Amino acid sequence: MENIGGIFLVFLNVVTPVFILVVIGYFVGPRLKIDARSLSRTAYFVFIPAFVFNIISEAKIDSELALQMLSFILVAQIAVALLGFLVGKALRQSREITAAFVLIATFGNVGNFGLPLIVFRWGETARTFATVYFVATVFISFVICVGVASWARSGGVTAVFSVFKTPALIALIPALVFNITDVEVPIFLSRLSGLLGQAMIPVMLITLGVQMGEIPKIKINFNVFAASTVRLIGGPVLALLIVPYFGLEGLERSTGILQAAMPAAVLASIIALEYKLLPEFVTTTVLFSTLYSILTLTVILTFI
Repeated sequence: MENIGGIFLVFLNVVTPVFILVVIGYFVGPRLKIDARSLSRTAYFVFIPAFVFNIISEAKIDSELALQMLSFILVAQIAVALLGFLVGKALRQSREITAAFVLIATFGNVGNFGLPLIVFRWGETARTFATVYFVATVFISFVICVGVASWARSGGVTAVFSVFKTPALIALIPALVFNITDVEVPIFLSRLSGLLGQAMIPVMLITLGVQMGEIPKIKINFNVFAASTVRLIGGPVLALLIVPYFGLEGLERSTGILQAAMPAAVLASIIALEYKLLPEFVTTTVLFSTLYSILTLTVILTFI
């Protein structure tokens, strides 16, 4: 009974606030005629880079610990991508569906889901660790997913290099300069990036709800369930198995495992659309994995 009570409290206090914002976006979007693309582009080009700059420029993380975290998330991302590929092959799926499995398995929603869930669960202290994982995961996921999508379509991988134009990664460069040199960020810049960064999470959650409301047709089948399970269960299990080899403990361990447990990100469906890689299947799986994660994340948040 005590465990059930603990699970319910985690669901109520940690998971519910995040999902309520998504639900608000889902219902408000069509009624107010909100354009998901405009919202997502604003978050992508303004709020996310401001957030990354604000957190990373003032973060105090030991360089050795940062390297351990980055090494861990790199191996965890490669492992879950490989798992998605092997599951697709084991199910005797086509090249395109196997590549879609990899997209879904690799690109977790570590930004608008991972960050608020981690902060609600462990407080502001965990925000810096979660942000480091967020930036690293987005970079690694872009490279893997664009490469796999290109492979599935027998295209080149030159688009992989477009990841270096990602606004969040561009903002990372001056943030690291301030951090490494110990130069204090000017007050006006710190306040500006702080105000814009605070808007990131609610805007992205509402945007996710609006995007879900725009999905024209939802068809759940075995492949949708299988791909979602690889992402939601395979991801954290692999992270749990891998993390001891990197000597991570405490919040840096917990936040890394939780980020590996996030549902599939909308960015996976954007890549699928760009490469004409079964976009309807990928988008449906993004939606289903988000709903499925209500159960999996509640359990994981309770026990890690």
